[in-house]
Amino acid sequence: MNAAELRKKFLDFFASKDHAVIAGASLIPENDPSVLFTTAGMHPLVPYLLGEKHPLGQRLANCQKCVRTGDIDEVGDATHLTFFEMLGNWSLNDYFKETAIRNSFEFLTSARGLGLPPDRLAFSVFAGDETAPFDHEAHGLWIGLGVPEARIARLPKKDNWWGPAGQTGPCGPDTEMFYWNGPLPAPAAFDPADKNWVEIWNDVFMQYFKDKDGAYSVLAQKNVDTGLGLERALCVMTGAASVYDTELFRPIIRKIEELTGVPYAAKNFKAYRIVADHLRAATFILGDDRGVAPSNMDQGYVLRRLIRRAYRYLMQMNAPAKSMAAVAEVIVAHYQDAYPELGRNRDFVTAQLNREEELFGRTLDAGMKIATKYLENARGALAPEDAFRLYDTYGFPLEFTQELAAEKNIAVDADGFHRLYAEHQAKSRAGAEQKFKGGLADNSEATTRLHTAAHLMLRALRQVLGESVFQRGSNITAERLRFDFSFDRKMTPEEIAETERLVNEAIAAKIPITCSETSVAEAKESGAIGVFDSKYGAVVKVYSMGPYSKEICGGPHVGNTSELGTFKIVKEEASSAGVRRIKAVLT
Repeated sequence: MNAAELRKKFLDFFASKDHAVIAGASLIPENDPSVLFTTAGMHPLVPYLLGEKHPLGQRLANCQKCVRTGDIDEVGDATHLTFFEMLGNWSLNDYFKETAIRNSFEFLTSARGLGLPPDRLAFSVFAGDETAPFDHEAHGLWIGLGVPEARIARLPKKDNWWGPAGQTGPCGPDTEMFYWNGPLPAPAAFDPADKNWVEIWNDVFMQYFKDKDGAYSVLAQKNVDTGLGLERALCVMTGAASVYDTELFRPIIRKIEELTGVPYAAKNFKAYRIVADHLRAATFILGDDRGVAPSNMDQGYVLRRLIRRAYRYLMQMNAPAKSMAAVAEVIVAHYQDAYPELGRNRDFVTAQLNREEELFGRTLDAGMKIATKYLENARGALAPEDAFRLYDTYGFPLEFTQELAAEKNIAVDADGFHRLYAEHQAKSRAGAEQKFKGGLADNSEATTRLHTAAHLMLRALRQVLGESVFQRGSNITAERLRFDFSFDRKMTPEEIAETERLVNEAIAAKIPITCSETSVAEAKESGAIGVFDSKYGAVVKVYSMGPYSKEICGGPHVGNTSELGTFKIVKEEASSAGVRRIKAVLT
């Protein structure tokens, strides 16, 4: 079984269970300030999990591309990945635990599904705590399916609780499914600490809502969200020793071998796997239709960390120049049938990787010499000022410096680094996590007005600068809009003035703003712009403003352009290579 067959088998199975198969979402969350990337299939579905009606019904299934960096230090073992594909199915206030668990067990063990032997499966359920009780219902359902008590572990919230995706939102207990990937026979009792038990599926029962104060309340609408890791399931189905030994990674690893001349052998597993994982993640982030470029902030900071960490390991293997782009070409070729956006954005991916290699290469040697000096003089801990200088002057992400220090058993004052970073950026950050402040800050009237104006501005930019202009990111608050778009030079004063004129012309025309729900194909045919192939669902919302703007969007809008006031661009500047940034206000 290959990846394409596994995706199809899963989606066909749930289609037979009356689930609508929907498209996956962009890796870059839209209008959500709580997370950097789409971390799970449920994340783009939050409005529907909270009660909004999905146009395709209450039962859904899809394959979602995800990025998580919480386990980045674990990358290099047999199972952990930064980018991964998540097969999922949902019930939006339809069926609950019994049907979800029975469906999962049937797909895992039946000939219609994966056909795995039940005696190699184990399960875990939520043990309960002061916020929620033991999940006796899930436990009883597994027993009823013939699972021995010894194969069901009762685990705490850190193991068997999911969500919310950000700081607030739907959440609840989950039940996880494990497959024995060690020598046979599998042990009679399930020990979650035994690494031979590989987690492959997770059924989340969204019964609660966590608010900003950390309090939990019972949801009026109860939902099911499941996630089956494609890479791990493929590893199990093919008997591969690790996810890196599946057909998803073999072409990537062969390319690294070709470039470096270093064999993929046990002593090099970590380096190979970090390079393969990080460049796969970077390629998908850059290749997303809302792709971002490497930078020192937010998503761009995470992307830069992945790229530079991969580059460091490639250099240790004496890889030639432009090796990262060469590896990315292989990734694009392997995945573009399933994810066409990679082919569309191939040039942007390779250009950004080559640029980042050139930038980092210029300072790496000098930075390594300085880092070595700092570490030699450190007495148990590296001063935050030294760590920050390596970041600010030599482009070393903090985590990069921490890795160098860890090799010499030296700690790094991360809190001190983040204090200096916050002072340097002259803005508040959410501690060490540096959460993304993209999308819409809120749904207030002022923010909604600026979000509506951003639609008009994008149309104006495409008229003034050309149809190659697309949105690359946004940050909209009640005070101003910040908008990133693809363009390779500074705008002239005349171009800025014409963009303002076109937006204000649309405002003065007092155009009613209408919304329609339609298919992706009909949206394209009507001339609407948007991220068609990465939007969530076959049915999308199209907002129209007369002849001035027609765009796919899920955010809030005013009812008439006359509500906007006067549009003014206050700054136009570079954001990253090939990306410009506009800051604008309404008065």
